[in-house]
Amino acid sequence: MTGERRALIIANGEYDNPGLSALRSPAADAEALAEVLADRAVSEFDVQVVRDETAHVIAGRVEDLFADSAPDDVLLVHFSCHGLKSESGELFFAARNTRPERLASTAVPADFVQRCMRMSRSRSIVLLLDCCYGGAFSQGVAVRATGEANVLDAFPGGGFGGRGRAVITASNSIEYAFEGDQLADDHARPSVFTSALVDGLRTGDADRDEDGWIALGELYDYLFDSVRERNPNQTPSRDIEMQGELYLARSRRRRIKPSPVPADLRAASEDPNMFTRLGAVTELQRRLTSENLSVAIGAHEVLTTMAQTDIRHIAEAAEVARAEARVRAESEVVRFGEVVRGTRPVARVRLAGPPIARACHFASSHSWLRVTEDGDGAEISLELSELGAFDGRITVTGPTGEVVVRVEGQVVAEPAPMPPSRPEPAPKPAPPVEIPEAPVVEPARPVEAAPKSEPFAVAAGLLAFAAAVYLVPISFALSHSMEDFFEDGGWTVVPLVFFATAAGIAMILPNTRRMVGPGALCGLALLSAIPSGPALLVLTSGCLLAGAVCALIAVRRDRSFRLGLGKPKNLLAVAALVAGAGSAIGLVAEAIELIDYSSSRADEAAVYLVVSVVLLIGTLLGVLLRPAAFGVAFLGGVAGGGIVMVCVLSYAMPSSSSVTGVGWWIALGAVLALAVVTGFAAREVKS
Repeated sequence: MTGERRALIIANGEYDNPGLSALRSPAADAEALAEVLADRAVSEFDVQVVRDETAHVIAGRVEDLFADSAPDDVLLVHFSCHGLKSESGELFFAARNTRPERLASTAVPADFVQRCMRMSRSRSIVLLLDCCYGGAFSQGVAVRATGEANVLDAFPGGGFGGRGRAVITASNSIEYAFEGDQLADDHARPSVFTSALVDGLRTGDADRDEDGWIALGELYDYLFDSVRERNPNQTPSRDIEMQGELYLARSRRRRIKPSPVPADLRAASEDPNMFTRLGAVTELQRRLTSENLSVAIGAHEVLTTMAQTDIRHIAEAAEVARAEARVRAESEVVRFGEVVRGTRPVARVRLAGPPIARACHFASSHSWLRVTEDGDGAEISLELSELGAFDGRITVTGPTGEVVVRVEGQVVAEPAPMPPSRPEPAPKPAPPVEIPEAPVVEPARPVEAAPKSEPFAVAAGLLAFAAAVYLVPISFALSHSMEDFFEDGGWTVVPLVFFATAAGIAMILPNTRRMVGPGALCGLALLSAIPSGPALLVLTSGCLLAGAVCALIAVRRDRSFRLGLGKPKNLLAVAALVAGAGSAIGLVAEAIELIDYSSSRADEAAVYLVVSVVLLIGTLLGVLLRPAAFGVAFLGGVAGGGIVMVCVLSYAMPSSSSVTGVGWWIALGAVLALAVVTGFAAREVKS
């Protein structure tokens, strides 16, 4: 396309005549639409905005646009104002100086716009009418018209050579009555039509076939569905006379067509020899990182088939290869912290992985959350006016998966300006006095205030320390020698001393007391609070439970984030669930073995069953809890508490040779594996 692309946006929200109510939406409509049409990443329109002008100024700008055009030019005109119908049924667009009883001389006739369109040399004209056609005047105006009229009747077809023109209206019915100076119904509300238009162009949602371009027909279909969804009483209408498609904007929502893998590679992926198929996985993994997205998605499809249908060894290798191309953001949560009302803070969401993992589009959960895609991520900005906490979602969708990024923070009021201080009068100059030179002293640098400590976090840390300190002297006091220490089961409390101390330290340190400390302490208390063993452990568990309660109160008082639940997102989460399930299975097996050994050991077996259930529930919570840092810390506490309980239960096992203890060993191995998986998960969250 060699012609120019020009857009004229006419927005009238202020009116001199008191009979025409002021509209809030035209100014916002003009700004938003001008911004998206002038964005070179979306479209290439040369945009002019006419705001709150008189009728003759608007008419002149309309005539200039259509008269100074070439055949290949694409012209777009957008009206946002009151639409008025005369006594004879003619349609007019209200200007700043419009008088309802003198529409012919003070408003812009729709017939004038139609004549300008017919006289234009351009073969691609788009007219968008986002006008309020309803209203009721109380008294005093001679004009009166009722009933419905078709807005499109003011722009009849025919007479347009070549590709023609298109008229799209926000609403097609006119229902009003002029009887006075004031509109009875209030139309001063945001425009549903223009906001849907801007969203469809900016996000690319209007690209229904995902071919990388937004056609005029696609745009209307999107507007129709969006407007009807938001307001069922409003129905956009169209009258399009076009030969071929008219593309108004670009879109990042481009469907990637997979390129078939080479025949020899396809044959290797289906070869009976498993080592040949394993070699095919390696080559497919290399193609998955290609800059050519079609090649990458073709390899991804073959790997998906192998992961779903091949033997376990090959399927796992294919799944690992696919995981490299999954959609993932560098951070799962964007925290704005405290945002001053009236400001427009900006942050970035960056995507990681090979090119196919970054070929994504973004969708926001709320209208106040603006997303602008650029490069390997998106820029997000906030438009919030209400005070209080906010929590939104950005859904990132690509050909290899989907990820959700949370956006959270709190809107605060703007601090009151400090009153200007009055300058003190300059002191009268004193007579010069000779003073011996004093050594030069560097001015003291201001000391940065240390971050405030949360009292409940400190209390939680002290309670965890109390549990650990309480255990050490008593456990050794019950044993007369090191041999007694091991024979009497004193060693079983050593892991609890270690984990309680670690949780207490995490609750005190500034960098970990917000999420890591509370998560670890709560997970540890969940397992350690199970009534078992001597009174020594029961008292310790009470300290840990009290500390966990204080930690949760500290988390609740921290408004910068909220606890929630999410879906497992990676293989580490699956591995943690498998390890937790393995621990539970081992404990259940040991309980069954104890009952078979002697019915008198049923009480001990019940403790095994309770620990297995709590351990499984704790693992599931650790995987699902969000933010991820809190969930991983909670999972670490569960693993630590599981190790403690498995050690305690081992001491109570009978020494009879008929009790093999296989279930106990399974539980110990699985809970240690859970601790290792948690370590890897913590490393991934930190990175």
